Amino acid sequence: MTKSHSNKARRHERGYTLVALLALMTIMALMAMSAAPVMRQQTQRELEKESIARGEEVVEAIVRYTRLMNAPPTELQQLLDGVTPPGSIKKIQILRPSAGRDPLSKSGEWKVVHPNDKVVGEFQDRVMKYTNGVIPDTREAFFKQFARQITGLSDLKQETDKNECGEDSEPNTAGGPIIGVVSRNRCASVITYYGIDRHDLWVFTPLFR
Repeated sequence: MTKSHSNKARRHERGYTLVALLALMTIMALMAMSAAPVMRQQTQRELEKESIARGEEVVEAIVRYTRLMNAPPTELQQLLDGVTPPGSIKKIQILRPSAGRDPLSKSGEWKVVHPNDKVVGEFQDRVMKYTNGVIPDTREAFFKQFARQITGLSDLKQETDKNECGEDSEPNTAGGPIIGVVSRNRCASVITYYGIDRHDLWVFTPLFR
């Protein structure tokens, strides 16, 4: 084989190698693009699980605060600060700082829920729908008084508009008993909580558990 033929063969080989490399890169890019939505959904799922876990921690803290102080908290900060029961000089911590933040919210702030808030009645009706009409009850005697105040709503709107997604920026109202928290994230969820598939409709409260 002459030198010119040998050089030409090597150029052809380099050309084939380049084409094969471009084809491989294209395939890898397509695979990455197809995997991206699945990865985003999995990340969202984990954030939602963490939000539910933290919301339930807030519920337990509300219950514990109420048992110790004979009244529910009026500010979320009271749960984070801990309590000094009557007749005691020792402060008891009842809520971890991380649980005081909502991982689904941009601000990280929970929205507090009061007994007469509309979202509580809507949550009760959605839970009843999920349990085939069984009236939710609470194991905590103190909170039964608040549950009796709630009037269920018979005409619930479709609970999730898949195209609606935003953040509730309304400030928390001060004063009055806090009976739960909700996320400020108004987006549709990947997983459901009592069959509810929108974050800001998940009410974490001791009223129905």
